[in-house]
Amino acid sequence: MSESPTPSPAEIAELIPGLESDGPLVGILMGSESDRPVMEKAAEELKARALSYEMRVISAHRNPRDVAAYAESAALRGIRVLICGAGMAAALPGVVAAYSELPVIGVPIASGGLGGMDALLAIAQMPPGVPVGCMAVGGARNAAIFASRILAQSGTPIAYGE
Repeated sequence: MSESPTPSPAEIAELIPGLESDGPLVGILMGSESDRPVMEKAAEELKARALSYEMRVISAHRNPRDVAAYAESAALRGIRVLICGAGMAAALPGVVAAYSELPVIGVPIASGGLGGMDALLAIAQMPPGVPVGCMAVGGARNAAIFASRILAQSGTPIAYGE
């Protein structure tokens, strides 16, 4: 049994029009600007591991069409893992997972009167067919470490810091 050779970047680009191999590897999304201090920890960890990322504020409740468009186009833009932080009803990770085949890691954010437990349960209890990996409340740094481990499985070189 012979193995087929790995296609070249040019061959891949021809097979999948629109694919950007130079785009960021990780997409970091948050439902609100107030989530940024928590989600910055993911960005810092990815930067320490020499992994490219982009960070966007996009609400599943206020801008559902924008969330769908982002999730549907992420893989074509070179993104390989999505990290989504959200508080309260925490719809963002599940909506993103519904529109993308990429791995989605949810980060529950403490907001409102329940200290993040509402977000934790919303993210952890996704229905069948909509998988979301769930970190601890405020666990953005662990989300970035987990994303780096996912990327390492496909041969992406990872710089390991402290």
